[in-house]
Amino acid sequence: MLHPQARALLDLIEKSGIPPTHTLTPAEARRFYRERRALTQPDPPALPVVRDLKADGPAGPIPLRLYRPVAEGTLPVLVYYHGGGWVIGDLDTHDVLCRQLALQAGCAVVAVDYRMGPEDRFPAAVDDCVAATRWVRANAASLGVDAARLAVGGDSAGGNLAAVVALVARDAGDPPIAFQLLIYPATDQRRVAPSHTTNAQGYLLTADSMRWYHDHYIDDPKHDLDWRASPLLAPDLSRLPPAFVLVAGYDPLRDEGVQYAQKMTEDGSRATLVSFERQIHGFVPMGRALEEAEEAVAMCADALRRGLRA
Repeated sequence: MLHPQARALLDLIEKSGIPPTHTLTPAEARRFYRERRALTQPDPPALPVVRDLKADGPAGPIPLRLYRPVAEGTLPVLVYYHGGGWVIGDLDTHDVLCRQLALQAGCAVVAVDYRMGPEDRFPAAVDDCVAATRWVRANAASLGVDAARLAVGGDSAGGNLAAVVALVARDAGDPPIAFQLLIYPATDQRRVAPSHTTNAQGYLLTADSMRWYHDHYIDDPKHDLDWRASPLLAPDLSRLPPAFVLVAGYDPLRDEGVQYAQKMTEDGSRATLVSFERQIHGFVPMGRALEEAEEAVAMCADALRRGLRA
Protein backbone atom coordinates (compact mmCIF):
# COMPACT_ATOMS: atom_id res chain seq x y z
CA MET A 1 0.00 0.00 0.00
CA LEU A 2 1.16 3.51 -0.80
CA HIS A 3 2.03 5.48 2.34
CA PRO A 4 -0.84 7.86 3.24
CA GLN A 5 1.55 10.82 3.34
CA ALA A 6 2.84 9.95 -0.13
CA ARG A 7 -0.75 9.71 -1.35
CA ALA A 8 -1.55 13.11 0.16
CA LEU A 9 1.53 14.64 -1.47
CA LEU A 10 0.61 13.27 -4.89
CA ASP A 11 -2.91 14.63 -4.48
CA LEU A 12 -1.54 18.04 -3.51
CA ILE A 13 0.76 18.14 -6.53
CA GLU A 14 -2.16 17.28 -8.80
CA LYS A 15 -4.41 19.93 -7.25
CA SER A 16 -1.69 22.57 -7.46
CA GLY A 17 -1.70 22.33 -11.23
CA ILE A 18 2.04 21.66 -11.59
CA PRO A 19 2.36 20.38 -15.17
CA PRO A 20 3.94 16.98 -15.85
CA THR A 21 7.65 17.21 -16.57
CA HIS A 22 7.33 15.70 -20.04
CA THR A 23 5.12 18.63 -21.15
CA LEU A 24 7.77 21.24 -20.28
CA THR A 25 10.92 22.57 -21.83
CA PRO A 26 14.12 21.76 -19.94
CA ALA A 27 14.31 25.36 -18.71
CA GLU A 28 10.74 25.23 -17.41
CA ALA A 29 11.29 21.83 -15.78
CA ARG A 30 14.38 23.12 -14.00
CA ARG A 31 12.44 26.10 -12.66
CA PHE A 32 9.53 23.99 -11.42
CA TYR A 33 11.94 21.56 -9.75
CA ARG A 34 13.71 24.37 -7.89
CA GLU A 35 10.42 25.96 -6.81
CA ARG A 36 8.72 22.70 -5.79
CA ARG A 37 11.42 21.78 -3.28
CA ALA A 38 10.19 24.48 -0.88
CA LEU A 39 6.96 22.50 -0.42
CA THR A 40 8.61 19.27 0.61
CA GLN A 41 12.15 19.80 1.90
CA PRO A 42 12.93 20.55 5.55
CA ASP A 43 14.80 23.66 6.62
CA PRO A 44 18.52 23.45 5.89
CA PRO A 45 20.56 22.57 8.99
CA ALA A 46 23.37 24.99 9.77
CA LEU A 47 26.94 23.89 9.14
CA PRO A 48 30.16 25.73 10.01
CA VAL A 49 31.54 25.38 6.46
CA VAL A 50 29.57 25.60 3.22
CA ARG A 51 31.75 26.82 0.38
CA ASP A 52 31.40 26.95 -3.40
CA LEU A 53 34.40 25.74 -5.39
CA LYS A 54 35.35 24.85 -8.94
CA ALA A 55 37.13 21.77 -10.24
CA ASP A 56 39.05 21.47 -13.48
CA GLY A 57 36.85 19.65 -15.99
CA PRO A 58 37.10 18.36 -19.54
CA ALA A 59 34.95 21.23 -20.87
CA GLY A 60 35.84 23.93 -18.34
CA PRO A 61 35.37 24.49 -14.63
CA ILE A 62 32.87 22.25 -12.80
CA PRO A 63 30.96 23.98 -9.97
CA LEU A 64 31.20 22.18 -6.63
CA ARG A 65 29.92 22.84 -3.12
CA LEU A 66 31.84 21.72 -0.04
CA TYR A 67 30.00 20.90 3.20
CA ARG A 68 31.82 20.26 6.46
CA PRO A 69 30.14 19.44 9.80
CA VAL A 70 33.23 20.70 11.65
CA ALA A 71 35.55 23.50 10.61
CA GLU A 72 38.85 21.85 11.53
CA GLY A 73 40.41 18.44 11.12
CA THR A 74 40.57 15.81 8.41
CA LEU A 75 37.29 14.15 7.51
CA PRO A 76 36.19 11.31 5.25
CA VAL A 77 34.37 12.62 2.20
CA LEU A 78 31.33 11.81 0.08
CA VAL A 79 31.34 13.08 -3.52
CA TYR A 80 27.64 13.55 -4.31
CA TYR A 81 25.95 13.75 -7.71
CA HIS A 82 22.41 15.17 -7.68
CA GLY A 83 19.37 13.57 -9.25
CA GLY A 84 17.10 15.01 -11.90
CA GLY A 85 17.21 12.73 -14.91
CA TRP A 86 20.51 14.17 -16.22
CA VAL A 87 18.43 17.23 -17.25
CA ILE A 88 17.26 19.09 -14.12
CA GLY A 89 18.61 19.66 -10.61
CA ASP A 90 21.61 21.60 -9.34
CA LEU A 91 23.60 22.37 -6.22
CA ASP A 92 20.64 24.18 -4.64
CA THR A 93 17.99 21.49 -5.22
CA HIS A 94 20.05 19.02 -3.18
CA ASP A 95 21.57 21.45 -0.70
CA VAL A 96 19.46 20.28 2.25
CA LEU A 97 20.17 16.59 1.65
CA CYS A 98 23.91 17.22 1.38
CA ARG A 99 23.83 19.17 4.65
CA GLN A 100 21.91 16.37 6.36
CA LEU A 101 24.32 13.69 5.17
CA ALA A 102 27.36 15.71 6.23
CA LEU A 103 25.93 16.39 9.68
CA GLN A 104 24.54 12.93 10.39
CA ALA A 105 27.38 10.91 8.86
CA GLY A 106 30.13 13.10 10.27
CA CYS A 107 31.83 13.47 6.91
CA ALA A 108 32.54 16.19 4.39
CA VAL A 109 30.34 16.25 1.30
CA VAL A 110 31.35 17.67 -2.06
CA ALA A 111 28.35 18.16 -4.37
CA VAL A 112 28.99 18.20 -8.11
CA ASP A 113 27.12 20.40 -10.60
CA TYR A 114 27.86 18.31 -13.70
CA ARG A 115 26.86 19.18 -17.27
CA MET A 116 23.38 18.04 -18.30
CA GLY A 117 21.29 17.39 -21.40
CA PRO A 118 20.07 18.48 -23.79
CA GLU A 119 22.84 21.10 -23.93
CA ASP A 120 25.50 18.51 -23.10
CA ARG A 121 24.48 14.93 -23.75
CA PHE A 122 25.94 11.58 -22.71
CA PRO A 123 28.74 11.06 -21.74
CA ALA A 124 29.32 14.68 -20.64
CA ALA A 125 27.82 14.08 -17.17
CA VAL A 126 29.98 10.98 -16.70
CA ASP A 127 33.13 12.81 -17.77
CA ASP A 128 32.44 15.68 -15.36
CA CYS A 129 31.69 13.38 -12.42
CA VAL A 130 34.85 11.35 -12.99
CA ALA A 131 36.93 14.54 -13.30
CA ALA A 132 35.37 16.11 -10.19
CA THR A 133 35.97 12.98 -8.12
CA ARG A 134 39.61 12.85 -9.17
CA TRP A 135 39.94 16.56 -8.40
CA VAL A 136 38.59 16.06 -4.87
CA ARG A 137 41.11 13.28 -4.29
CA ALA A 138 43.98 15.35 -5.71
CA ASN A 139 43.02 18.36 -3.56
CA ALA A 140 42.21 16.40 -0.40
CA ALA A 141 44.74 18.21 1.76
CA SER A 142 43.41 21.70 0.95
CA LEU A 143 39.83 20.50 1.47
CA GLY A 144 40.66 18.88 4.81
CA VAL A 145 39.51 15.43 3.68
CA ASP A 146 41.02 11.96 3.70
CA ALA A 147 41.62 10.77 0.12
CA ALA A 148 41.74 7.17 1.37
CA ARG A 149 38.20 7.44 2.76
CA LEU A 150 36.33 8.77 -0.26
CA ALA A 151 32.80 7.62 -1.12
CA VAL A 152 30.60 8.34 -4.12
CA GLY A 153 26.85 8.72 -4.00
CA GLY A 154 23.76 10.14 -5.56
CA ASP A 155 20.04 9.78 -6.10
CA SER A 156 18.29 8.63 -9.28
CA ALA A 157 20.42 9.95 -12.17
CA GLY A 158 23.03 10.77 -9.54
CA GLY A 159 22.94 7.17 -8.32
CA ASN A 160 23.55 6.11 -11.91
CA LEU A 161 26.55 8.42 -12.10
CA ALA A 162 27.94 7.23 -8.76
CA ALA A 163 27.79 3.61 -9.90
CA VAL A 164 29.50 4.52 -13.17
CA VAL A 165 32.24 6.52 -11.43
CA ALA A 166 32.99 3.50 -9.24
CA LEU A 167 33.28 1.29 -12.32
CA VAL A 168 35.49 3.80 -14.13
CA ALA A 169 37.78 4.13 -11.09
CA ARG A 170 38.13 0.35 -10.79
CA ASP A 171 38.93 -0.14 -14.48
CA ALA A 172 41.32 2.83 -14.64
CA GLY A 173 43.30 1.61 -11.65
CA ASP A 174 42.50 4.76 -9.65
CA PRO A 175 42.96 4.60 -5.87
CA PRO A 176 40.08 2.58 -4.44
CA ILE A 177 36.79 4.27 -3.67
CA ALA A 178 35.65 3.27 -0.19
CA PHE A 179 31.87 3.15 -0.50
CA GLN A 180 28.86 3.75 -2.78
CA LEU A 181 25.59 5.37 -1.65
CA LEU A 182 23.05 4.57 -4.37
CA ILE A 183 19.62 6.09 -3.75
CA TYR A 184 16.99 4.68 -6.17
CA PRO A 185 19.63 4.55 -8.92
CA ALA A 186 18.82 4.38 -12.63
CA THR A 187 20.93 1.48 -13.90
CA ASP A 188 19.44 0.47 -17.26
CA GLN A 189 18.58 2.99 -19.97
CA ARG A 190 16.50 0.38 -21.81
CA ARG A 191 13.78 0.76 -19.12
CA VAL A 192 12.64 -2.86 -19.47
CA ALA A 193 12.34 -3.94 -15.81
CA PRO A 194 8.80 -4.90 -14.66
CA SER A 195 8.48 -1.87 -12.35
CA HIS A 196 8.59 0.39 -15.41
CA THR A 197 5.19 -1.12 -16.25
CA THR A 198 3.65 -1.59 -12.82
CA ASN A 199 4.65 1.91 -11.66
CA ALA A 200 4.40 3.64 -15.03
CA GLN A 201 1.71 6.14 -14.06
CA GLY A 202 0.43 7.92 -10.97
CA TYR A 203 3.51 8.06 -8.73
CA LEU A 204 5.24 11.34 -9.66
CA LEU A 205 7.89 9.82 -11.94
CA THR A 206 6.01 8.42 -14.94
CA ALA A 207 6.90 6.48 -18.07
CA ASP A 208 6.35 9.65 -20.12
CA SER A 209 8.74 11.61 -17.92
CA MET A 210 11.30 8.80 -18.02
CA ARG A 211 11.21 8.90 -21.82
CA TRP A 212 11.59 12.71 -21.74
CA TYR A 213 14.64 12.51 -19.48
CA HIS A 214 16.19 9.72 -21.51
CA ASP A 215 15.73 11.47 -24.85
CA HIS A 216 17.26 14.70 -23.56
CA TYR A 217 20.32 12.81 -22.27
CA ILE A 218 20.82 9.99 -24.78
CA ASP A 219 20.96 10.98 -28.46
CA ASP A 220 21.87 7.60 -29.97
CA PRO A 221 19.99 4.37 -29.13
CA LYS A 222 23.23 2.39 -29.10
CA HIS A 223 24.29 4.38 -26.03
CA ASP A 224 21.60 2.54 -24.03
CA LEU A 225 23.89 -0.51 -24.16
CA ASP A 226 26.97 1.41 -23.02
CA TRP A 227 27.66 0.55 -19.37
CA ARG A 228 28.60 4.20 -18.75
CA ALA A 229 24.90 4.91 -19.35
CA SER A 230 23.56 1.57 -18.07
CA PRO A 231 25.88 0.25 -15.34
CA LEU A 232 23.66 -2.83 -14.91
CA LEU A 233 24.95 -3.92 -18.33
CA ALA A 234 28.60 -3.81 -17.27
CA PRO A 235 29.96 -7.32 -17.85
CA ASP A 236 31.61 -7.51 -14.44
CA LEU A 237 30.52 -5.96 -11.15
CA SER A 238 33.24 -7.57 -9.07
CA ARG A 239 35.91 -5.69 -7.12
CA LEU A 240 33.62 -2.70 -6.57
CA PRO A 241 33.30 -0.64 -3.38
CA PRO A 242 30.62 -1.82 -0.95
CA ALA A 243 27.24 -0.28 -1.77
CA PHE A 244 24.14 0.73 0.15
CA VAL A 245 21.27 0.61 -2.35
CA LEU A 246 17.95 2.19 -1.39
CA VAL A 247 14.82 1.77 -3.51
CA ALA A 248 11.14 2.75 -3.26
CA GLY A 249 8.22 0.41 -3.84
CA TYR A 250 6.19 2.77 -6.04
CA ASP A 251 9.07 3.79 -8.30
CA PRO A 252 9.57 2.86 -11.96
CA LEU A 253 13.28 2.48 -11.10
CA ARG A 254 12.69 0.06 -8.23
CA ASP A 255 13.62 -3.14 -10.04
CA GLU A 256 16.74 -1.62 -11.62
CA GLY A 257 18.10 -0.86 -8.16
CA VAL A 258 17.22 -4.35 -6.92
CA GLN A 259 18.85 -5.93 -9.97
CA TYR A 260 22.01 -3.88 -9.54
CA ALA A 261 22.40 -4.83 -5.88
CA GLN A 262 21.76 -8.48 -6.75
CA LYS A 263 24.29 -8.51 -9.61
CA MET A 264 26.90 -6.83 -7.42
CA THR A 265 26.45 -9.55 -4.82
CA GLU A 266 26.45 -12.36 -7.38
CA ASP A 267 29.69 -11.00 -8.86
CA GLY A 268 31.38 -10.95 -5.45
CA SER A 269 30.98 -7.32 -4.39
CA ARG A 270 29.16 -6.29 -1.21
CA ALA A 271 25.75 -4.66 -1.52
CA THR A 272 23.06 -3.95 1.06
CA LEU A 273 19.55 -3.43 -0.33
CA VAL A 274 16.82 -1.56 1.53
CA SER A 275 13.34 -0.98 0.09
CA PHE A 276 10.86 1.58 1.38
CA GLU A 277 7.88 -0.32 0.03
CA ARG A 278 5.28 2.43 0.53
CA GLN A 279 7.25 5.28 -1.02
CA ILE A 280 7.60 7.01 -4.39
CA HIS A 281 10.59 8.00 -6.45
CA GLY A 282 12.38 11.08 -5.16
CA PHE A 283 11.07 10.80 -1.60
CA VAL A 284 14.35 10.96 0.33
CA PRO A 285 14.80 14.78 0.36
CA MET A 286 11.09 15.34 1.17
CA GLY A 287 11.29 15.34 4.96
CA ARG A 288 8.86 18.23 5.36
CA ALA A 289 6.07 16.15 3.79
CA LEU A 290 7.11 12.53 4.39
CA GLU A 291 8.16 11.18 7.79
CA GLU A 292 9.82 8.15 6.24
CA ALA A 293 12.14 10.46 4.32
CA GLU A 294 13.83 11.43 7.57
CA GLU A 295 14.28 7.75 8.44
CA ALA A 296 15.74 7.12 4.99
CA VAL A 297 18.26 9.95 5.38
CA ALA A 298 19.28 8.58 8.78
CA MET A 299 19.79 5.12 7.31
CA CYS A 300 21.86 6.50 4.43
CA ALA A 301 23.98 8.52 6.87
CA ASP A 302 24.51 5.53 9.13
CA ALA A 303 25.56 3.33 6.20
CA LEU A 304 27.88 6.08 4.99
CA ARG A 305 29.45 6.51 8.43
CA ARG A 306 30.11 2.79 8.72
CA GLY A 307 31.38 2.56 5.15
CA LEU A 308 33.90 5.36 5.73
CA ARG A 309 35.28 4.13 9.03
CA ALA A 310 39.05 3.98 9.00
